[in-house]
Amino acid sequence: MFSSILTASTETLSITNALICTGAALVCGLIIALVYMIHSTYTKSFVISLVLLPALIGVIIMMVNGNLGTSVAVLGAFSLVRFRSVPGSSKEITSIVFAMAVGLATGMGYVTFAGLITVLVSVVLFLLSRTPFGETRSARELRVLIPEDLDYTAVFEDIFAQYTRTHQLHKIKTTNLGSMFDLYYHITLKDPAQEKALIDALRCRNGNLTIVCNHSGSSREEL
Repeated sequence: MFSSILTASTETLSITNALICTGAALVCGLIIALVYMIHSTYTKSFVISLVLLPALIGVIIMMVNGNLGTSVAVLGAFSLVRFRSVPGSSKEITSIVFAMAVGLATGMGYVTFAGLITVLVSVVLFLLSRTPFGETRSARELRVLIPEDLDYTAVFEDIFAQYTRTHQLHKIKTTNLGSMFDLYYHITLKDPAQEKALIDALRCRNGNLTIVCNHSGSSREEL
């Protein structure tokens, strides 16, 4: 069974225990940051935040552990802070929650448990990022610009029948003062290697106007 190295909440927190918990949190945060750097694009500020976040959470938990008055004071202080940032990707949010969970464990003194969870989850994240698990290789999000004189309801049906397994028109927008239609499709290719052939066929049909083809996962990572 895992046990906490911290004493009862009514007693004084020793320097040794505090340093052990904080040091363990920093090491775990460094491991989390390294794993994130391996399988994701990153900025220096974000990976530094991942390293420090478990230690900061751990310090807060050590200070409020079992003390109702301190807990209320910390809650009031954080309620005055308004966080604004750009939407994070699913990987970023997962890493932040991971770091916070490790910080909670170290702050409560469960250093061995925090280390075990850090290693276990890091290995799982690394393996999943290196395997095709969850990938949608043939799914695409397609945007096609056409002139207003084309009937968008059936203009590409024969092309889609040739190159796609499924296709769905999910959004239509007028542009260029109403002289053009902007069409957005969800498609699944029969053969991902035929993506260029599909785009070439669409270009011949829409007069070589703008065509954008995205992998479906790239625009859905934000939570």
